[in-house]
Amino acid sequence: MEQQGKDVSVLAHIQRLVAEEHRLFEQGELAPDKSKRLAEVQVELDQCWDLLRQRRAFRETGGDASQAHVRPPEVVEKYIG
Repeated sequence: MEQQGKDVSVLAHIQRLVAEEHRLFEQGELAPDKSKRLAEVQVELDQCWDLLRQRRAFRETGGDASQAHVRPPEVVEKYIG
């Protein structure tokens, strides 16, 4: 059950990031600092979704979900879909 709690924590973080991303998008044209923040949020979202997919894959294959780890941006940004 503890493992599922960590998934909930990751999902809650994803929800906060999505809300921030939406707030930034709603502002229209962004100043350079806000544009940079938007890019950071999008990378962090990619990393969180990747982490969640890893955790689920470990569980589905009988592995230990705690072995999942946050991968560097250059890895997760190359994913499509």
